[in-house]
Amino acid sequence: MKPYVILSAAMTLDGKIATKTGSSEISGEKDLERVHKLRSDMDAIMVGIGTVLVDDPRLTVHKVPAKKEDNPIRVIVDSKARTPLNSRILNADAKTIIAVGNNADPFKINNLSDKVDVLVTNGEKGEVNLMELMDYLKNIGVNSLMLEGGATLNFSMFNEGLIDEIRVCVAPMIAGGKFAKTLVDGEGFDKMNDAVKLSFKESYILDGDLVLIYLVKNFF
Repeated sequence: MKPYVILSAAMTLDGKIATKTGSSEISGEKDLERVHKLRSDMDAIMVGIGTVLVDDPRLTVHKVPAKKEDNPIRVIVDSKARTPLNSRILNADAKTIIAVGNNADPFKINNLSDKVDVLVTNGEKGEVNLMELMDYLKNIGVNSLMLEGGATLNFSMFNEGLIDEIRVCVAPMIAGGKFAKTLVDGEGFDKMNDAVKLSFKESYILDGDLVLIYLVKNFF
């Protein structure tokens, strides 16, 4: 049991989601509005701890007209409970769930539990058990989940077969840099035969950006 998962991202033409310094202002204003409209349609939105530490995102709907109830549940994958207590995702704008591993510091877990819901999962090496997290989300009524990365979490979700659809904005720019984050990093697959296979669904131009939508073949 799991929600329907849409990976949403913006990247440069050479596949970078940020520069080597972490700068990630990629898509235009119209695409940001598209993304926030998608957020308002989803039950939950998920990012990894790296995104929280670098960007301190709100993960709310604020680029299009919306009410507080339009904000999706915010889900943070944070194996070691490193989410800073002053992070914006801990505010009262929306419900927040932080998923941690079973080796996370109990003191940090307690501090976070004072502010938001914390789910302790049983990953093999202390990491977050994503299958367990998806099952938990489905059981609390999350039927649709928007995945906004980052690159390592994206690979982990693909590797577990948990992504159903990809919606990516390709901006007309080149960032370069061997240390710049790409759409999917992590360990990667050893052989092209193991790569995730996609089925094209739709594409369109949005103020100079190219929006591509694919279905993951395993799920359709």
